[in-house]
Amino acid sequence: MSSPPLASSAPVRRALSGPALIGLVAAVVVTVALPVFTSGYVVYIANLLLVFVVLCLGLHIVIGETGQFSMAHAAFYGIGIYASALANRAVDLPYPVAMLFGALVAGAVGLVIGALALRMRDIYLALATFAFGEAMQWVFANWDSVTNGPNGLRISPARFGPIEILSDKQAYPFVLFFCLVMIGLTVAISRSRLGRSFRAVRESEVAAMAMGIDVRRARIVSFGLSAAIAGFAGGMFGLFQTFIHPDSLGFQTTILVLTMVVVGGLGSIAGAIGGAIVFGLISEVLRQAPQYQEIIYGAILILFMMYAPRGLFAFIGDRIREARHGR
Repeated sequence: MSSPPLASSAPVRRALSGPALIGLVAAVVVTVALPVFTSGYVVYIANLLLVFVVLCLGLHIVIGETGQFSMAHAAFYGIGIYASALANRAVDLPYPVAMLFGALVAGAVGLVIGALALRMRDIYLALATFAFGEAMQWVFANWDSVTNGPNGLRISPARFGPIEILSDKQAYPFVLFFCLVMIGLTVAISRSRLGRSFRAVRESEVAAMAMGIDVRRARIVSFGLSAAIAGFAGGMFGLFQTFIHPDSLGFQTTILVLTMVVVGGLGSIAGAIGGAIVFGLISEVLRQAPQYQEIIYGAILILFMMYAPRGLFAFIGDRIREARHGR
């Protein structure tokens, strides 16, 4: 009988060899060289994709790791945008501190929502979080004295000491750095005891309780972490954007991020990252046909749930393995 450590290390060695390693090196080179050889618009799209990556990591915590269905991610994202922008404007905080403030506010709200949603499951939890998301969009659009209501809010340029961010290219290194930090944090959470308790709750709450896991605490913490990461993504948005309108923080944004996570692969950090990039590019193309966006997103979700429930990259990997074995 083979030893478990040896069995578990083999896939890691295979994943870091051959084409996967070449692809990783190529991705690093392209990421670093992007602002040097491309136009401002391409760098803007890259910044937006990096924000989507962090948003998807937040949703991955609550859906992929803990198995709770949340439809309020755009609300937490919006809380992070407004909180960090208003803190930066009112107190002139160093922008990283304003970003952390936005994440803390969103995380605190997420803890409250997680506590209120403890007795809910499946469709009831989805409906409750959907209602919260719609209520928050109404707040963003009508709290004129704070958010400037339907006129939208001007975001002051971010400052890092003497450096003032005035362009997408200037913002890109900071957005990339914070994205890498959040990827590292998500990996650390996933590999920690807390991450293992999240997955135990996802698989079976009864079994998790039998193992001594505090299911109530795990569910609340996962909501809080997910919301805080979404709020931090909102702060990242303010690094390269100078305006936010409530209409961009509605149900469509939640569906977009949910589609990214499902397309990439539920329960996979790499899938969340890949889904954010691939579907983020698709969503940018679909801006030319806004009237068809919801139909196309819905069709993609249905097709993947039916034919590739483990996500795009697992589906491609399965097809490659079948081709190698001549099946």
